[in-house]
Amino acid sequence: MCRFVVYKGTSPVELSHLLTRPCHSIINQAFDSRLRLDRRRPMNGDGFGVGWYDSIYDEESYQPCIFTSITPAWNNVNLVRLAEKIKSPLVFGHVRATTAGSLSLDNCHPFVHGRLMFMHNGGIAEFPLVKRKLQADLPDVAFNKVQGNTDSEWAFALFLSKLPDPNAKSFTTSMLRDAMFRTIASLNDYAEEAGITEPSLMNFCVTDGETVIATRYISSKTDEAASLWFSSGTTFSEFGGGGHYKMSKADKRENIIMIASEPLTFERADWMEIKTNNMVVVTPKMNLLQIPIVDKFYVPPSDPASLTRTTEFAREKGLLVPRNVEAMEEQEVKA
Repeated sequence: MCRFVVYKGTSPVELSHLLTRPCHSIINQAFDSRLRLDRRRPMNGDGFGVGWYDSIYDEESYQPCIFTSITPAWNNVNLVRLAEKIKSPLVFGHVRATTAGSLSLDNCHPFVHGRLMFMHNGGIAEFPLVKRKLQADLPDVAFNKVQGNTDSEWAFALFLSKLPDPNAKSFTTSMLRDAMFRTIASLNDYAEEAGITEPSLMNFCVTDGETVIATRYISSKTDEAASLWFSSGTTFSEFGGGGHYKMSKADKRENIIMIASEPLTFERADWMEIKTNNMVVVTPKMNLLQIPIVDKFYVPPSDPASLTRTTEFAREKGLLVPRNVEAMEEQEVKA
């Protein structure tokens, strides 16, 4: 189980305002995760990655820059130095806790193909049982892209195979959205064919530098997916010192949209929880849409079962599931 954060804004942000300075920044989440499903192992110290796009848009060469390391994020001085100097209108940040694959640079998120970036929080259940079938279904362009040995990177390869042309210089929002729907559907089909009953956690996030697609998903009708939140407004700034940030809303415009495994702040009004088995789409014009992923695991909000997701799987695994920002705040007070 990993943690990730996404920033998309009309103006570039200094990376430190996402990665290092907030009191619950992605670096702090690396050693002090509050909302992980597995509370017995709250460390995300198996490497990290940051991806960003240059502030100057050029369709011919608009590809992301990537910085990864297998050191813990909290102990990498180069990350701190770079975060204080780099600005970007679209940023991916990821801290890793190994569930599949070795500790290596090739396995650090985000993964990249052309102008696309992809990252994952969760795990494909019993992945060795579906790996060969998944690989056999991939075209060469997707199969040959994989450098590491994680289920996450193979999921990215599967996503690439669902695009009309993964090498295209531009993608429409509908192309990326539909490819994500089809990726999740294929992974569920593979699991069903292999007789796998354990749920897969598929919090995926992909961007082409303009559109962002993120999912909060679990292949179960009763269990809760890994946490995912969003915040939007006109400015995200520090107040009062000590890493305390807040999202301000000066008007109805959305100049900033952030998506994160855990809120970067303890300002409860700033963050909204993304519903289980939903997709979030951030369009190039900064519109944010929540779309249900309607399949056999979807539970509509009108169903009382949607309010009681979690418990059985969590109890079986010895897991504790804090469901909201209040749980984070309680832990903050105790700390």
